[in-house]
Amino acid sequence: MSSDERLLDVLVVDDDEGFRRAVTRRLTAGGMNVEEAEEGERALEIAQRRRFHVAILDMVMPGMSGLDLLAKLRELTPDCEVVMLTGLGTIETAVEAMKRGAREFLTKPVKLATLEVAVQKAAETRNLRLENQQLKAAIERAKPDTKILGTSPQIREVLRLIEKAGPTSHAILIEGETGTGKELVARALQQASELADKPLVTINCATLPETLLESELFGHEKGAFTGAISAKPGLFEIADGGTLFIDEMGELPGALQAKLLRVLEDGSLRRVGSVQEHRVKVRIIAATNRDLHKEVEGGKFREDLYYRINVMCIEVPPLRERQGDVEILVDHFLGTDWKLDQHARGPLIRYAWPGNVRQLINAIERAKIMADGGEIYLEDFPSEIEASTETTEHLTASGVTDDDLATVERAKVIEVLQNEEGNKARAARRLGVSRRSLYRLIDRYNIGSEPSQPLTTN
Repeated sequence: MSSDERLLDVLVVDDDEGFRRAVTRRLTAGGMNVEEAEEGERALEIAQRRRFHVAILDMVMPGMSGLDLLAKLRELTPDCEVVMLTGLGTIETAVEAMKRGAREFLTKPVKLATLEVAVQKAAETRNLRLENQQLKAAIERAKPDTKILGTSPQIREVLRLIEKAGPTSHAILIEGETGTGKELVARALQQASELADKPLVTINCATLPETLLESELFGHEKGAFTGAISAKPGLFEIADGGTLFIDEMGELPGALQAKLLRVLEDGSLRRVGSVQEHRVKVRIIAATNRDLHKEVEGGKFREDLYYRINVMCIEVPPLRERQGDVEILVDHFLGTDWKLDQHARGPLIRYAWPGNVRQLINAIERAKIMADGGEIYLEDFPSEIEASTETTEHLTASGVTDDDLATVERAKVIEVLQNEEGNKARAARRLGVSRRSLYRLIDRYNIGSEPSQPLTTN
């Protein structure tokens, strides 16, 4: 989508009904959305409820003058470009109009073709300013692009769906555990689309409280809340004409789900503290580590919104299900400057990686810090990897296969808890993990439900 394809909303204010209608017909025929007003007060009423990209204002009208209307309109909608018209053009009035924020000053009678060109140029000016904001946002939020690595059937299926869904403009839902690389998939979708030359603007719903999340998404007006010292466009406005990636969509509060649904339905939104409507055209890519279908069944997520964002769902598999991909990822993230000891490679491949690719990256970065020289040994990795390996080798020697690494991890946790008589603090130290990580393992594997496994918190 080019910037010229954005929806262009134009306000025409002139007390000459014949001229006003002629302008409206001309601009409408050119694909613009036009609304009319015969005088300034009516124009302000319209602008209170709808945001315009360009306004055409007559200088001399009954009641409020065009210059006064220009000042009020610029205060109400700072990003609206204004073209002034007058039958009594002087250098002084032209200078005053420019000072108050008009982009162009034309004298009547004016050809409709000339006026249409002026409106198009004003829109281009606005779009260039918007694209500059988009580029700044992209620089602030961009992360280095990384290829989606792997040859497993699961990853090949993900790549196939990206190839199919990327070129469309439909909303896409990406599901997967934390750390599996959902943002990578979103970036790949955007790069495969016609919007590849536009920035991918991102937001994580899990990192912001509801009030700030609403402001980030939809923007706010000056004074809308404590600390709102100036008006600020939301990410929907910044992403207009491009792609917005909403990470952890399952964390979106109910009230914001309703506002998001409206944007998806007709492109309409309102900034916090404003009754003025603004329209955008944005492709949505959403991601979640929750099962949104179950959230819908449980009444925690709107069913209509779920079907809006889930035109196609791409499930990113956990690393433990991607047999053969771990070694590829290990070699990639090690790079050419590091050598991995042969005794460390097997344990890394066999480890279950509950934190997925993100945990793998962190483990390798830690190992680089801990290593002496350019070679990395097993002891340079976090202790839970070595502990899991020891348990696997012990059980394998006893005739138990290591195919189900989740079972191996559960067995190790139970063994240590039993040896420590259920004391979680000591068990966490033995396993080499934090107490919080141990709690997560206990919850995940439903450990402690049996009477023979008493647990204490000491």
